[in-house]
Amino acid sequence: MTYNVDEKGYYGSFGGAYIPEMLYPNVEELRQQYLKIIEEDSFQEEFNELLSDYVGRPTPLYFAKRLSEKYGAKIFLKREDLNHTGAHKVNNTIGQILLAKRLGKQKIIAETGAGQHGVATATVCALMGMECIVYMGALDMERQQPNVERMRILGTKVVPAHSGNKTLKDATNEAMRHWINHPVDTHYIIGSVVGPHPYPDMVARFQSVISEEMKAQLLEKTGGEDPDYIIACVGGGSNAAGAFYHYLDKKDVKLIAVEAAGKGVDTDESAATTALGNPGVLHGSKTLLMQTEDGQVIEPYSISAGLDYPGIGPVHAHLFESGRAHFYSATDSEAMEAGLLLSKLEGIIPAIESAHALAGLEFIEFKSDDVVVLNLSGRGDKDLGTYIKWGGY
Repeated sequence: MTYNVDEKGYYGSFGGAYIPEMLYPNVEELRQQYLKIIEEDSFQEEFNELLSDYVGRPTPLYFAKRLSEKYGAKIFLKREDLNHTGAHKVNNTIGQILLAKRLGKQKIIAETGAGQHGVATATVCALMGMECIVYMGALDMERQQPNVERMRILGTKVVPAHSGNKTLKDATNEAMRHWINHPVDTHYIIGSVVGPHPYPDMVARFQSVISEEMKAQLLEKTGGEDPDYIIACVGGGSNAAGAFYHYLDKKDVKLIAVEAAGKGVDTDESAATTALGNPGVLHGSKTLLMQTEDGQVIEPYSISAGLDYPGIGPVHAHLFESGRAHFYSATDSEAMEAGLLLSKLEGIIPAIESAHALAGLEFIEFKSDDVVVLNLSGRGDKDLGTYIKWGGY
């Protein structure tokens, strides 16, 4: 069994491109061009140079001594929180802005939930002198105000989405609608491994730098490239896709994905797609999503603005269905407690998205010699308001 995309854009039975006719030329242009462009020497040279000199890669692989003592394993943190802009998202936006330039696009649109992808998109648009509009749920704009202001300072127009529950799904709907109305001069930088093919594969390729670095760093620190576990949070799932990428075919490496249970999978306020979802089509691809019996999308909920999405990327749907990855879900309380624990044990305040991955440490019984890599996808600056409101410290 393969875990990478096939030539038709599918991961097993998930994926594809379910798109309005107006978007077909855009998506088809991308499909025909993306591999050819990103494999060019000039592209790779510019991409890698920016990752090094602008983003600050490689990010450290940090041995978390006190966290390791608590959980009885050798726990390493892949420090994506130390990237410029504060999260893994910039790996993808650097790649996509270079691609958009080579395709002759003049304008950029994006969607954002927690604001990290929006900030990363605004950052690369400022860098390249391109006009940028970011759609963001009105509720997310309230709870992620610092990131809204960052985008505006960088010269980006932030447009609120007032439909639905005013979060990530609704921002994505608005961005898709904009793209349909401006298909010729605009490139849509999707922030996760979601959307029509080739986006899930393209985003995963740009994020695969995470596991590429991880292999070399583990070899140096432990004498072997392969950990026993890789743990990452999953909303759409781009940080997890990047952390898993070079280990998909290595069956001895256990892949652990942690979704947002919200107030519990047995409540009406959750975003745990694999526990609550069924196959369906959302935002251009067939995947697992939370929906009613007649196919209406169920509004998700999470304390984390980056994880309250009603579906997961098709690559993750396939990893779940095939059993290659193990999926858990952490409640708001479990995630917040895990975030505060890391802060006190290691002096690192994580993004609440990443705190869900940290909560996953509670669900596994480790052996003392297990090597565990947890992808710390972002830093908690943007979430200080939520931490303060939560209290408990």
